[in-house]
Amino acid sequence: MATGSHGAKDTREAIGGAVHRAGEAASQAASTVQNTASHLADQARDAASSVADRARQMGSTASQTAENLTGRVGSGMESAAESLREHAPNSGMLGSAAGRVADTLESGGRYLQEEGLAGLGGDLTNFIKKNPIPALLLAFAAGVLIARSTRS
Repeated sequence: MATGSHGAKDTREAIGGAVHRAGEAASQAASTVQNTASHLADQARDAASSVADRARQMGSTASQTAENLTGRVGSGMESAAESLREHAPNSGMLGSAAGRVADTLESGGRYLQEEGLAGLGGDLTNFIKKNPIPALLLAFAAGVLIARSTRS
């Protein structure tokens, strides 16, 4: 009987050792998984930050390009006003109308050069706030015109 109890003790020790080793292996695997997950999270965070920085740079570049183009449009409007003044009649009803159109082109061009898109956006926002119904009707009319022109 002593051998039976000795065999059972050996079996319990073997099982206990196996359980202990399995626990250590599981703990080591969990630690490895946690380290890998942490490393992947850091890489994802770095990648997201890099993408956000790139998007900000692209947005800034696009904004600067749009501002430059707005300035060029303003300059073009002023040139058109000057050209209109040079080639339009100086007197009569046609001369008077051409002068008013040239004045409007010139002041619009100057406005675009000085204010840019930011000023234009702010003024448009203020107009919409002060006149919501006419602004809505204008937007609707523009939508209808765009829809008709794209259908044809």
